[in-house]
Amino acid sequence: MQIRGRWNYLYRAVDKFGKTVDFLLRPNRGINDAQSFFRKALAARLPSWPRTITLNGNRASHSALRLLRRENYRWREVLVRSCRYLNNIVEQDHRAIKRRCAPMLGFKSIRNAGITLAGIELAHRIRKGPGRRRSIWSLKEQWERALR
Repeated sequence: MQIRGRWNYLYRAVDKFGKTVDFLLRPNRGINDAQSFFRKALAARLPSWPRTITLNGNRASHSALRLLRRENYRWREVLVRSCRYLNNIVEQDHRAIKRRCAPMLGFKSIRNAGITLAGIELAHRIRKGPGRRRSIWSLKEQWERALR
């Protein structure tokens, strides 16, 4: 995604059911950025802990997880997979963002891009529905759950 003509990177976390866990827009793809994304995504899902994480071939993400394993013993139990076919769930979820942002021809600032992406993500979460539960929620409950 381009902001003022420079590439910025959108980190995304999706659970096994295709529900978006979290996202983070950063100007770099460094180890510190990947660590902050993993911490942010984990904080959004606490107290549950991931059993497996599927990553793309980016070395910074793998290095960040190795460093997190030194920080917290629970990261050692997480299985890390790196396969382009397993990464398809994230790519399909990312397609909705690409479809909305392509006609915009980029953003002027990273702050505006973050706000716009948060709105697109919120609309995407509402469109996906409440998840695997069979109960029917009111519109207010759907809105509150989407904001989480």
